[in-house]
Amino acid sequence: MTPLILIPTRMAATRLPGKPLADIGGRPMIVRAWEQAVLSGLPVAVAAGDPEIVEVVQAAGGRAVLTDPALPSGSDRALAALEAIDPDGEYDAVVNLQGDMPFADPGLATACAALLHGEPTCDIATLVAPELDPSDRANVDVVKAVLAIEEGHRHARALYFTRSTLYGDGPVWRHIGIYGYRREALKRFCAAPPSPLEKREKLEQLRALELGLSIWAATVAEAPISVDNPADLEAARGLA
Repeated sequence: MTPLILIPTRMAATRLPGKPLADIGGRPMIVRAWEQAVLSGLPVAVAAGDPEIVEVVQAAGGRAVLTDPALPSGSDRALAALEAIDPDGEYDAVVNLQGDMPFADPGLATACAALLHGEPTCDIATLVAPELDPSDRANVDVVKAVLAIEEGHRHARALYFTRSTLYGDGPVWRHIGIYGYRREALKRFCAAPPSPLEKREKLEQLRALELGLSIWAATVAEAPISVDNPADLEAARGLA
């Protein structure tokens, strides 16, 4: 398997406009995300929705591809960049990292790639972490992954993702929005319209499940910090 890391990002974030260029310890957030991805040892490119993002990534020594700013999702942006970079299909897998995770452990990307490599039935790989607090269970902003996981195992097939409260005893897994796609799975996913459950829960991974694609999740110790609003940005600056 030959994976490529792509980091889709754009300036028009609803809650924090311009956040890819937000300064964190003297460097733009997208540059920090790119630097962390490079440490994985895998090839990396930024799928940018705006020329200013391309400029800062290239100035830092990275590779960036300008994509149509009207693309509806990061997955669509990643596919557009993949086809621009690699029209001949050298890369058969894509790890889609988030540009708003400036301190993501490089091992998260390699964990997704390893899961795709190790599980022949896995079309899409993703990551989960343990709940931080019992209140996570009822928090609609915390996406929960329902896994068919046996005790002591580190990865399992994902049966569903939800914002709802989960019933019964057992671990609650917080979903981390990092994905590894087999190339054909990414193409199939992006070619399909938003699905009924996706629109209901506002979770695009449900489109993949409704298409019959198999999603597997690897468990990791903790989720990386994600910058979604001004308070998150201040917290991230405190870590720089």
